[in-house]
Amino acid sequence: MTKPKWIDISQPLTNDMAHFPGDMPFDYSFTHTKKQTGLVNVGQIAGSVHTGTHIDAPFHYDSNGKTVDQLDLNLYIGEAIVLDVSHTEKITAETLQAFNLHGVTRVLLHTSLPNNPERFPEQMPELDTSIAEFLHENGVKLLGVDMPSVDPPESQDLATHQALYRHDIFILENLMLDHITPGRYELIALPLAISGADGSPVRAVLRQAG
Repeated sequence: MTKPKWIDISQPLTNDMAHFPGDMPFDYSFTHTKKQTGLVNVGQIAGSVHTGTHIDAPFHYDSNGKTVDQLDLNLYIGEAIVLDVSHTEKITAETLQAFNLHGVTRVLLHTSLPNNPERFPEQMPELDTSIAEFLHENGVKLLGVDMPSVDPPESQDLATHQALYRHDIFILENLMLDHITPGRYELIALPLAISGADGSPVRAVLRQAG
């Protein structure tokens, strides 16, 4: 029996994509072209490691935390559940209690925020800090969201980042879940092996769990 195909849930990296206010925008350009050299096209990229679909390493919000190259890759490969929480603008522990998380260590939240990589949202649904303890009690190790951040852009204390960190839950942001049916999947969302980095873009994909 043929296995279901992998579904891309990552944002394409383009020169017109939105970026976090004050951060470096993504840029792809040619160092050399085949027309110039007669041999090959050679591209170069610049931009924040928090561009598009990406993971946050603890070093992002704790100077003593682990960097990307120190993270356990098993966090980003394995069974995940996609939950539809688009009916509310504030996601709390009570919101998540409606779902069966038995045996799941990776949770991906489809919120009310429409997927639009070219526009940075003026407002985002709120992730209440109460979700951290609830997810931890249910054995969750990775939380993915279809928003640029688990905290509002104007946050001065990164309360949700810190709450998740205290409960040993890692963060995956800017997923594209509008076209995904809620349910259980296999997830691959591997960060690049960037030495000493506080985050990394990922190519996140799902395949329906068999």
